[in-house]
Amino acid sequence: MLRLGLCCIFRKAPIKFRRTTAKYLQSLSPAKRSGHLASICSDNADALYRALEFCAANGIGAFRINSQILPVKTHPQVGYDLRQQPEGEGIIDRFIQCGTFSRKHDIRTSFHPDQFLVLSSPDAGVVGRAKEELAYHAEVAEWVAADVINIHGGGAYGDKPAALDRLAGVIDTLPEKIKTRLTLENDDRVYTPSELLPVCQHTGVPLVYDVHHHRCLPDGNTIRHTTEKAIATWNREPLFHLSSPLNKRRSDPCRPHHDFIDPADFPQCWKNLDITVDVEAKAKELAVLKLRKALEREKIPVTPIKTED
Repeated sequence: MLRLGLCCIFRKAPIKFRRTTAKYLQSLSPAKRSGHLASICSDNADALYRALEFCAANGIGAFRINSQILPVKTHPQVGYDLRQQPEGEGIIDRFIQCGTFSRKHDIRTSFHPDQFLVLSSPDAGVVGRAKEELAYHAEVAEWVAADVINIHGGGAYGDKPAALDRLAGVIDTLPEKIKTRLTLENDDRVYTPSELLPVCQHTGVPLVYDVHHHRCLPDGNTIRHTTEKAIATWNREPLFHLSSPLNKRRSDPCRPHHDFIDPADFPQCWKNLDITVDVEAKAKELAVLKLRKALEREKIPVTPIKTED
């Protein structure tokens, strides 16, 4: 059965996640800053619960949680421990309730940190900050029962084999609560699936196969072959990414995503697999629901709509 995933935000549903900036927080007194952060984190915990309810009610089997669910959490000047904020323990309890709901309704949750999180950098400071960011994600992942923290391979830095060796070496040093959730994704500019697979096989970190990125940055292997290789890296339900290009002509850039998914872009070899497919489309939940209907018309089994007991 296919599990379709919604990524981070909504296009039409009245569910919003709040954000803030370090610059604004630095303009506040310590007391006002704490109150402002607590308000945002509390609202975001409530919004996550509503997002999961929406997914359950609409047959969406996975939800990617925005990395700024606790905004600027690891910032060097205004970062914070949620437990030290007003009503912090109560906010954490609300996130734990989200995890309870997701387990009850079989909604898979995941994270995909921003591109600045790089483990392959030759700069120890960059890697150190990336580890701090991963520790934050792993902490929240424990609350909300998320099993994936997905990252890209990073840059090549003029020597791709050396960068991949650094990536594997850093992964080997990560705490288990991070490493057991960490995944690597092929991107559309630097690393193909065939280049990341040896790192995945060495470290035990699964490959999140992004078929759109593979089309933009091919490596000579077919979708079917790469799908099989990627599945072999997983010790749980595989998670893949799907999007359609905004531009269909070969002469146009393929990277920009379309609002919706062209059903023809859904790999045929995925249709009878037990996998999660995160739908990376600008129309968000509208795109997921439209794709769901298209698959149902083909009699492809997808996550059923959940009803309250």
